[in-house]
Amino acid sequence: MSKRMTSAALIALLCAVAAPALAQTKPAPPPGEFGNIRPPAPTSPFAKQAKSLLASKSFKVAKDALAAGYDQTVADIVTLTEIPAPPFGEAEKGKAYLAMLAKEGLTDLETDAAGNVMGLRKGTGGGGLLVVAAHLDTVFPAGTDVKVRRDGDKLYAPGVGDDTVGLASILAILRAINAAGIQTRSDILFVGDVGEEGPGDLRGMKELFLKGRYKDRIDAFISLEPSGPTVIVNGGVGSKRYKTTFKGPGGHSMGDFGTVNPAFALADAAKQFGELKVPSDPRTVYNIGLLEGGTSVNSIPFSVAMTVDMRSSGAAELKAVEDAYLAILPKAVEAENAARSTKRGPIVLDNRMVGDRPVGETPISAPFVQRIAAVGDALGKPMGYVAGSTDANIPMSLGKPAVTLGAGFVTFRAHSLEEGMEVNKARDVESIATTMAQILMAATPN
Repeated sequence: MSKRMTSAALIALLCAVAAPALAQTKPAPPPGEFGNIRPPAPTSPFAKQAKSLLASKSFKVAKDALAAGYDQTVADIVTLTEIPAPPFGEAEKGKAYLAMLAKEGLTDLETDAAGNVMGLRKGTGGGGLLVVAAHLDTVFPAGTDVKVRRDGDKLYAPGVGDDTVGLASILAILRAINAAGIQTRSDILFVGDVGEEGPGDLRGMKELFLKGRYKDRIDAFISLEPSGPTVIVNGGVGSKRYKTTFKGPGGHSMGDFGTVNPAFALADAAKQFGELKVPSDPRTVYNIGLLEGGTSVNSIPFSVAMTVDMRSSGAAELKAVEDAYLAILPKAVEAENAARSTKRGPIVLDNRMVGDRPVGETPISAPFVQRIAAVGDALGKPMGYVAGSTDANIPMSLGKPAVTLGAGFVTFRAHSLEEGMEVNKARDVESIATTMAQILMAATPN
């Protein structure tokens, strides 16, 4: 077995061990990062206020500024995309983004201990502190070619969408509200954060909310992710991730035949894991994403490992699938030790958590959510509600009002080398303006 299986080998193994299993108790919802979509709620009680905002002279000036600055926004996307930001390697992009925030007149500029960069836009008072964030990191490893390629109305590059469009939308909104002289009651802390993607395990948000100097001062939170203004992510999909390693004495495939083999223990555990039944509502899923180990085809491996991911928007459901997985592992070890010789040593288990994202929710009925939803009602485009795994998970889990909103661009093929976005000025300006209105509604409480 090679140190890391090819994609074809991994797919073949998983199909072999999981094909007989019924993976879900109901048909699966459409694929995607989000959980089940909830229908729009009744008209927000803040719809009248949202209509007044949208009709105001200052908002129209801000929207005109978005249109006038659209080319600069696209240029910002290109500039930021072409600064590599692999997991745990966001420093260079953070430095550049902090300089961009500084140009927009923010104060209290800071790079915190985790690498988050931020600046404050002071309000008139009485509205608390609102954080508006987008993440700096991408999923792509160091050395990935991130040069942006333009083909007609499309831009292509790893990371051009997720979440560079969020970073650029923050800058565009800042320029627009500054141009219009719009004041908010709330102070707004604009953040480019680290560690949102998988291996980062939300370390940027954990620093901001649990350790940093703003940890006890934040009243509400909005993150921006690639999407149009069609839904509000008000639920946080939690996840548990483990790297599970089975170790044994190893040996020659012929000379030591009959000796316990960690690959067989792993395969047994993988098969049982693939047979777990999980609910489709709340959407609950699991996956084996990495298989590693071995030294050669004619050697009994001394170590093999699998890295697994379990997700749910329900805390009880996530715990149930996690508990089921943890219960499988010692049984697989015991079965292999009973099936073959342990003369040279038994199979032992090393199971380590490598990711822990908490489940959370900001209720649809919460005034914070309803203020944001009011913009959709005012536009005649009521928004649906979904759960997703985003930076908002951390504040949600702490009981802070938090949502994730669309950054305002159409993107596609996220997390692939063909990741891209469409450039459509009229549509994009409308979308960013909607997000801007949502932020202003959240930052100007009664």
